[in-house]
Amino acid sequence: MSDETMASTGAAYRLIPLLARALLSIPFIWAGCLKILAPSFYSAYFTKLGLPFPMAAVGLAIAVEVGGGLAVLMGFQTRIAAGILAVWCIATALVAYTNFADPNTQFHFLKNVVMAGGFLYVAADPGRRRAT
Repeated sequence: MSDETMASTGAAYRLIPLLARALLSIPFIWAGCLKILAPSFYSAYFTKLGLPFPMAAVGLAIAVEVGGGLAVLMGFQTRIAAGILAVWCIATALVAYTNFADPNTQFHFLKNVVMAGGFLYVAADPGRRRAT
């Protein structure tokens, strides 16, 4: 393999983690922005789910989704933010998607589990080279 081919392959591999972080974070940034635009709608939804202090839950959701999503996207405290978002995915799955008689709810539950796995992988950062 030529040096040029190896260099371009290396550059592509360096872009993959950025792409992965973007694909994981953008849905959370989007969801948080929707909550900023319609807090009363989400407060009513959280009330329906039985959450105490629904407006506080909206604020927490905005902070976690927008803040965590931007942190993962930008690579700022990525491991911590990814860990928080992994926990967030499991928590929201357990709060909002436990009606397993409904196939749509099953799908959303599993989607959250998969996203949690992706965030845990980012948090573990197995591809990072460490100095020895």
